Amino acid sequence: MNDAVNRTAGNTVTRWPVSDAAAGAILTVDLVAIRENYRRLKAKLAGVRCAGVLKANGYGLGAAQVAEALASEGCDIFFVALLAEGIDLRRAVGAGPEIYVLNGLPPGSEPEAVAARLCAVINSAGQLKAWREAARGAGRALPAAIQADSGMSRLGMAPAEVAALAGDAGAFDGIDVRYVMSHLACADEPRHPANEQQRLAFERLRAMLPRAPASLANSSGIFLGSSYHYDLARPGAALYGINPTPGEPNPMLPVVRLQAKVAQTRSVEKGAGIGYGHTYHAQGPLSLATISFGYADGWLRRSASAAWFDGVRLPFLGRVSMDSIILDISALPPGRLHEGDLVELLGPSQSVDDAAGHAGTIGYEILASLGSRFHRRYVNE
Repeated sequence: MNDAVNRTAGNTVTRWPVSDAAAGAILTVDLVAIRENYRRLKAKLAGVRCAGVLKANGYGLGAAQVAEALASEGCDIFFVALLAEGIDLRRAVGAGPEIYVLNGLPPGSEPEAVAARLCAVINSAGQLKAWREAARGAGRALPAAIQADSGMSRLGMAPAEVAALAGDAGAFDGIDVRYVMSHLACADEPRHPANEQQRLAFERLRAMLPRAPASLANSSGIFLGSSYHYDLARPGAALYGINPTPGEPNPMLPVVRLQAKVAQTRSVEKGAGIGYGHTYHAQGPLSLATISFGYADGWLRRSASAAWFDGVRLPFLGRVSMDSIILDISALPPGRLHEGDLVELLGPSQSVDDAAGHAGTIGYEILASLGSRFHRRYVNE
């Protein structure tokens, strides 16, 4: 296991505590599992190219480390959400991979994208014009993916914009159109009619755009079948162990384990108020443990959940605090849990999707919320 670092231009810059002794919690990221998840998705795609989505710092797990793991499996196309993410990733991975900026480039930022050799995802006629002018200034064609809105109403050119561009012979001058793409809104619901409606809309829209390889499938979209695969799939969540087929067994390996340290143990009598607001009162004598972990570390305050130790469930009591959570450890033998011991929050006893269910959210939010105060370990072997 390695301490987490960010490698930039040959330098090693420490981003998290060097020693687990300095941190209140430990986050272990299994890069071997990420590589296996990528292989499983590639097998499902049966020869179609597979990118890796690394937005939000690799879903909170470390974009540079995840990119290195995916590159070892032959992945050479990455997607991020923001220009700043793309610049950081380019510094980490070097000149080789293609890096696409999903949200498009903010007005005036095109020179930065050109300097970092990033590929724009063009979502509007205005962005297309700005990228065309950037190409003129650079004296060369600039790479891009053209995104059309096939029915999600979030990002991408509206059908009317696409139709207008179809009649403009010079619209794509100076643009190296590498992909035409769109994004599925309901892929995690395989029987939702919007999936087929979007696929058909995408067919109509791409027929009006420059001939180029096509991309539609996200993680769940890969499991909708080959008609959604086209030439490039763009999985994100599935790489990180989130179930792309909700309601069915997870075809992906778990990737993260999150453990928090016990800061203190105590015994309380019946009637004792517990935590902020005294939202819970002891119904009888209880043994408690306070762990060094809270909503500042990304554990949602509304989450009614538990930790585990020796396979025993230890329920949360009272409210989640900024830096601490109180556990009921009465089910453990007296004296079994000590200060400095680690309890498990994510891992074999509770998956990311389980934790999301307790919090009334999705696994994406659980991972993306994880904070920076952890000691991070990366399993490479």
